[in-house]
This record gives sequence, structure tokens and C-alpha cells, in this order.
Amino acid sequence: MRTFITDDPDAAVAEIADGSTILIGGFGMAGMPVTLIDALIRQGARDLTVVNNNAGNGDTGLAALLAAGRVRKMICSFPRQSDSYVFDGLYRAGKIELELVPQGNLAERMRAAGAGVGAFYSPTGVGTPLAEGKEQRTIDGRDYLLEYPIKGDVALIGAYVGDRMGNLVYRKTARNFGPVMATAAALTIAEVKRVVEIGEIDPEVVVTPGIFVDRILDLGGLDLGGTDAAQEVLG
Repeated sequence: MRTFITDDPDAAVAEIADGSTILIGGFGMAGMPVTLIDALIRQGARDLTVVNNNAGNGDTGLAALLAAGRVRKMICSFPRQSDSYVFDGLYRAGKIELELVPQGNLAERMRAAGAGVGAFYSPTGVGTPLAEGKEQRTIDGRDYLLEYPIKGDVALIGAYVGDRMGNLVYRKTARNFGPVMATAAALTIAEVKRVVEIGEIDPEVVVTPGIFVDRILDLGGLDLGGTDAAQEVLG
């Protein structure tokens, strides 16, 4: 079955409901699906729980979603940077909740959701405030905390190239959390720089198989930066 392809960002996010848990790709702005986020702001869904590495940067992308008052809770690893003033202001005013998750645990909790793992033990956070309320167990002489999967109602991710079956490849560090988020959500929507025909992507370089991708937002043609770059991505 082919993935739904559209060039209309509003159509891509039209059915996202109030109260949804949204996994949003991006390490800072690298790989962040800004066009989909802007469409989500226009769409109007609110009371959202958002999972991202950061808590927004500057005034665009996730920060704009926060500024619009649509997010009830952030789950992230790095809520504060020099340009995270939107989140900082909301948090200090008591207008947003925060669940702080160490970066490796954040990735693994989403990976566990996609893999069907019910829970796992991690040593990260033992002996810190992050251990409060969590089951602790000693295994082979080392202390661990029980961590549960993070599942999303929707994943919004950015990729480099996709095909009409939904297979995705990413561009360098813009990959970040995209692959695990795609597997951890009930509905995955990817914005890509270019859509190609089935068979144009070398199967050996596919990172996210199309079975995990429900919709693709085609951002249009992309300058791949020369023949070598094109061959690298498309095989």
C-alpha cells in the first residue's frame, strides 16, 4: 500500500486531535519539521504533550507552537539553552509542565515503544532527583531504574528524500530522533525535501521503511548538491 503523499501541509495534519501526544523530530533545528509544525499551529489542536530533544529554539518551529499556547507538557532532555526563552518564560509562569528525560533514555523509551518492549532498566538517573517515584533494582551489583516506553499518537518528523511507498532517508545529523519516533507513533507524518518514484532509493540506504510512514508532505524539488550527493542518497 502506497503512503499518502501531499503537498498541502494543512491536509497532512488536519486530523490531529486535542490532547494528543506528539513526537517531534529535531536536534535543535536540525531535522525539525517546521512546515508541519506551522500547519499544526494553524490547525488549532491544543492541550498537547510534545516530545522533543529540546524545548524550542528562538521563535520558529516548536518554539512557535509553545508560544501559541498549544502545549500542556514538554517531555525533553534539554529544556534550556540560550535561545529557549519561549519555554523558559512559560515554565517560570507555571503555564507548562516539564518531564526531564536523559537523552539516551529518551531515545530508548521511544525505541522500546516501537519494538513492543513493555519496560526496561537503565542506570541513568540513579541517585538523582530523576529517580523519584521510579522502581529501582540492583542487577549484577549495579543499580537501575525502571523506565517505560514513550508512545506517540502522532510523530512529525523531517527527512531528506522519500519515495511513494513511504521509505525515508535522512541527511546527516538531521536524522537524530526521526527513525525511532516513526516507529513509536500511531500516525507518522514526514516532511521531505523530495519525493521520488518507487525503486529510485537504493534499499540498502533506506533508514525508515515505508511501513512506519503514513503520510508524506512533499516540500518540492531539492538541489541535492551535485551528482555525488544524489548518488549517495538514491543509490
